[in-house]
Amino acid sequence: MKLEGKVALITGGGTGIGAAIARRFVRDGAKVCIAGRREEMLKRVAGSLSPESITTCAGDVTEQADVERMVETALAFGGKLNVLVNNAGMDQNPPANVIDTDSDTWQQVLAVNLTGPFYTMKAAIPHMIRDGGGSIINIASVAGIRAIPNMPAYVSSKGGLVMLTQQVALDFGPSKIRCNVICPGGMRTEMIENAMSHFKESLGTDLEGVFSQFTKDIPLRRIASVDEIGGICSLLAGDDGSFITGVVLPVDGGAAIVDITGAAINNMANK
Repeated sequence: MKLEGKVALITGGGTGIGAAIARRFVRDGAKVCIAGRREEMLKRVAGSLSPESITTCAGDVTEQADVERMVETALAFGGKLNVLVNNAGMDQNPPANVIDTDSDTWQQVLAVNLTGPFYTMKAAIPHMIRDGGGSIINIASVAGIRAIPNMPAYVSSKGGLVMLTQQVALDFGPSKIRCNVICPGGMRTEMIENAMSHFKESLGTDLEGVFSQFTKDIPLRRIASVDEIGGICSLLAGDDGSFITGVVLPVDGGAAIVDITGAAINNMANK
């Protein structure tokens, strides 16, 4: 019960990583408000947990009024706000380079992935300061620290979130606000399953075979379960992480340490 007595707001809490974090926070004793655009998904997650521990708020993180309502819902449910997890996000689809990425896609991806966390932090931090401090956990991506082909809007939004995290950690550390960013690599979510399914035919395999190819150069040789991120968030949210702030934490099975040129040469040599 490392989070007993704490109240958390998690955006994008109806599916994938956000739902997994919510389940872990409740298990560790927190009261949680999950927010997202799809109310039916939020209700499904909440329905699997104790009603005394979780509530929901439907809304869009790109709308400042919705964000303020999310914060107010968390405050009404728990009486305070100790933890904010900015998990709501979107991919760049279809992938395209800078020339071919249309302006609407650029604006939409940045609105969800970067402006959304800006709005939530802007709304939440004054309440955290009033209550003596708090922990903010932003969910970015390894694409925020390494470029990937044909995803300029996505990598820019996640890279911006990394720097926004460190800015908040710097500016609000004296007010006992900690702010850290997790950069997941391959996590088995509905979004990535849908993306990887497109490669089944070209690789002549099933989805598991696609994931095997996708992770063959990662030291741990597998894709992660969304549940594996919950414990990390619990650490950063709780008192055990009280001296951790401004950290950019890749959770990628060791992918960050791999020389891609060396891996490619090794693969060719072994064929």
